[in-house]
Amino acid sequence: MLQEERFFRIRNLLETFTRVSTDRVARDLNVSRETARRDLLDLENLGTLRRVHGGAVSIGPEPEAPLSVRLRSNPIEKRRIAKATLKLIKPGQTLFLDAGTTTAILAEELTSVSGLTVVTNSITIALKLSAFNTTRTSEQGSILLSGRVRSETQAVYGDITIGDIHRYNADLAILSPVGLDAKNGATSFEHHECEVARAMCAQAQRVIIMADHSKIGQTSRASYISAAGIDTVITDSGVRALPDFTALKRASFQLVIAK
Repeated sequence: MLQEERFFRIRNLLETFTRVSTDRVARDLNVSRETARRDLLDLENLGTLRRVHGGAVSIGPEPEAPLSVRLRSNPIEKRRIAKATLKLIKPGQTLFLDAGTTTAILAEELTSVSGLTVVTNSITIALKLSAFNTTRTSEQGSILLSGRVRSETQAVYGDITIGDIHRYNADLAILSPVGLDAKNGATSFEHHECEVARAMCAQAQRVIIMADHSKIGQTSRASYISAAGIDTVITDSGVRALPDFTALKRASFQLVIAK
């Protein structure tokens, strides 16, 4: 795991727990205690946290890591989740996809399903689907929503985007949050991302959340759908070792563990 990816995971831990021990960081990131201690020291020098005896405490929220970094995080698990999600999609359906990294991987898997209409705020996803559509004759549409462009996430957002979403009625809203837990539901760091996801949920018959195990039990700044509003959560087998697994199994949504 690259250092910038470890930094991203440590920031997520601090967003959720405010205070984390060095041992917890080492265990969650699957690194040595010395590597965890060194990362906490480096993040303190960057002004992200304050070290205390045995660990560190948060001194304020950090922005979500760039898309290029997040795409390199847990790629095998995300691909398995995408393939499991594909089994829930039927030809001819209309889908909302948000600008998450796992939904970007799902877009590559959608090439095997005919007649889909994909509505997205992700420039990356729209380009992936557009490139695919030029290589085949079966009808499959991709629609990029209007709005203000955000280069960090390669997506559009804002009031224009929200208004555009309400022009469509989708069979499925398939979303990839920053965090997911059985109490707070699906959450994201940026409020404008939450507004887009919330509107997609409202305009879809069913909501599917794709979240690899690193996001389970995590809570970011803003919630866009409660656990009760989610129909299906798809994650990977790493979730079985998490403390939140029991609560996740007891939640009202269908839980799918990709293999």
